[in-house]
Amino acid sequence: MPLVNTKEMFRKAYEGGYAIGAFNVNNMEIIQGITEGAKMENAPVILQVSAGARKYAKHVYLMKMIEAALADTDLPIAVHLDHGPDFETCKSCIDGGFTSVMIDGSHYSFEENIALTKKVVDYAHDRGVTVEAELGRLAGVEDDVKVSAEDSSYTRPDEVEEFATRTGCDSLAIAIGTSHGAFKFTGEPHLRFDILEEVQKRLPGFPIVLHGASSVIPEYVDMINQFGGSMPGAQGVPENMLRQAAGMAVCKINIDSDLRLAFTALIRKHLVEHPDHFDPRQYLGDARTALRDMVRHKIVHVLGCNGKA
Repeated sequence: MPLVNTKEMFRKAYEGGYAIGAFNVNNMEIIQGITEGAKMENAPVILQVSAGARKYAKHVYLMKMIEAALADTDLPIAVHLDHGPDFETCKSCIDGGFTSVMIDGSHYSFEENIALTKKVVDYAHDRGVTVEAELGRLAGVEDDVKVSAEDSSYTRPDEVEEFATRTGCDSLAIAIGTSHGAFKFTGEPHLRFDILEEVQKRLPGFPIVLHGASSVIPEYVDMINQFGGSMPGAQGVPENMLRQAAGMAVCKINIDSDLRLAFTALIRKHLVEHPDHFDPRQYLGDARTALRDMVRHKIVHVLGCNGKA
């Protein structure tokens, strides 16, 4: 099966009341763990590449590994640019075989965001590529995206219809209380479902995206702390809230921190328990299995897209 864009994926997800997982990739073991987990649950999947991951692994290596995953799984897989910072980066990814891109103009004014997004949409749609845009700003840090709590802002529902109409974007990332990274809440976790409901009313049938939606599984935080790390106070989005969002207009949920935590926790555990091991296949194999199991858990208990491939 060739790579697909997200158009049909999201149509089915919206109608079916589930979401597709967009999992960030950085190396071979992470790609294998994600796609093996998706294959075991017969789920469609989005492999998401940040500008930082593209710089780290190189575009050509990532695309060849994803090509291998396609051959190995025969799943519907989309390759998506996460937080494209400018037109040039989006263009490079589109020309290089990505089937979906995100242009993040959320730090610009409303009119500047529209102009930039429209430019990317025009280029992408001529080449069969779907485009995600963003309104509102999430706090937190992810690669080069750094937004303080003071600079974050909820999405304004009264802007979404005009933005989607004027840009022609295919999906919209909104800010309802999630944040990038593993430290999301200082008090009781709270998502603004009232904003999501109002956006859904104003854009019926339109796919909505949640960024910063890792749940920071305590098991892996505890494991990191046990084996030499220090993550006091890490707290993510409760999975029941994410499942509620997936049953509404949210068709794509981004998951990165949970993958990093599982991957890192098992490497730490392996090296502490087996200090004489120096074969990367041993500790990376453990990490890959943990990541695969994490993906399966998310597909079944958060996204609800198992059996939807």
